[in-house]
Amino acid sequence: MNTALPATAKDAPATERADADPASSLSFDQLPLAPATLANLQQLGYRQMTPIQAASLPPALAGHDLIAQAKTGSGKTAAFALCLLAKLNPRRFAVQALVLCPTRELADQVAQEIRRLARGADNIKVLTLCGGSTMRPQMSSLEHGAHVVVGTPGRIMDHLQRGSLDLAALDTLVLDEADRMLDMGFFDDIVTVAKACPRERQTLLFSATYPEGIASLSRAFLRQPQQITLLEQHEPAKIRQRFYEVTSDQRLAAVALLLKHYRPVSTLAFCNTRQQCRDLLEVLRAEGFVALALHGELEQRERDQVLVQFANRSCSVLVATDVAARGLDIDQLEAVINVDVTPDTEVHVHRIGRTGRVDQAGWAFSLVSGNQMARVDNIEKALGHEIEWHCLSELQTAPGKPLAPPMVTLLILGGRKEKIRPGDVLGALTGEAGFSKEQVGKINVTDSTTYVAVARGIAREALRKLSAGTLKGKKVKVHLLQDKAG
Repeated sequence: MNTALPATAKDAPATERADADPASSLSFDQLPLAPATLANLQQLGYRQMTPIQAASLPPALAGHDLIAQAKTGSGKTAAFALCLLAKLNPRRFAVQALVLCPTRELADQVAQEIRRLARGADNIKVLTLCGGSTMRPQMSSLEHGAHVVVGTPGRIMDHLQRGSLDLAALDTLVLDEADRMLDMGFFDDIVTVAKACPRERQTLLFSATYPEGIASLSRAFLRQPQQITLLEQHEPAKIRQRFYEVTSDQRLAAVALLLKHYRPVSTLAFCNTRQQCRDLLEVLRAEGFVALALHGELEQRERDQVLVQFANRSCSVLVATDVAARGLDIDQLEAVINVDVTPDTEVHVHRIGRTGRVDQAGWAFSLVSGNQMARVDNIEKALGHEIEWHCLSELQTAPGKPLAPPMVTLLILGGRKEKIRPGDVLGALTGEAGFSKEQVGKINVTDSTTYVAVARGIAREALRKLSAGTLKGKKVKVHLLQDKAG
């Protein structure tokens, strides 16, 4: 990690630059964190800080305001979560930290990560306040008190205007994916929310890019922020890129060819338009793939179910637009396919960076038509080396059906309101039901529903046993989220 000299202007931010070399990572036990937090990090498998954590946590824990530039998947959520949790007083039942996110999906992911990191503390309550849900239950939850609120700007504004959200005790304000919030027109809302917070607070701003609006936000309400930039580099050995020239009528079929040849377990296919998402989904399902689409026309419940199934490996291919996939952080993503080459080189880098995370390798395939060659030239210049071209004729279809995802998702009608916790579901499946821990995957508990991934081979038996048994001493309704592989 190289530290540049502070900017000379009095109100300009100090600047740190951190490259993506894992060797620059540090151990968490070098930070001034509580022993219980360090023990929880060890239990969760957090061995060393990622570059953005190593660069941002020391100044953040020292109380400085930050502008941190880092891509999705770099570990930024844990960076700001550990900072805000370190300052919380569990005995003070008031909102002490607020995290603003551009979308409900990202807010849910962030809240879930904060809850995981807070396990070492005493009963920290984390509440999500987002659009797409009715106000009354949210207002009721606020009346019962919360330590951390994670939400979208519009819904936070609604609660502030109604007087249901009190920020008088706030110590930390976090703006996550600030550039995306600016893209969505939330500048004025962010400023209004910030003005509703105490002046003597810490503000942490995280952004993948640095548009002019970020500087405007900084001037508006950050106090001498330190600016940390994580130089985005993808190791060629970790992300293997291949480019294929196609005609327009070959494009969608070429996606199926790539999937049949390389057989990745989990693939994110980026489309430039919603219509292309719909067309590709139709082609892939006709070919026998378990595929789902994520775009702006889905209702919130549908979006939630799509994201859960892809994240827990119940879906082989997620077809998405850039807007829909922003903030999506998926473990063990084997491949990214650019169905069209994006005109924005920076977007291309963000797309392919979804795979090849941490110590894993990944594929990045791009389908290029003749009129998109100039875009590829720009990508080549940005990468600083020649790209690798391949022919569709090299692709061979493996015999048999397309690779089915390893898991299937069960939907339980009941969630946090019924006091259901992940451990309750795991206990029900591994206890009386008799399944092994290895046959149970991710468990996502929301306010009113619970999603649990189980091995494909035991799905119907797990459905039967959960339906016949009890959870928290009560009978629950359980459904199988169907897919094409049954």
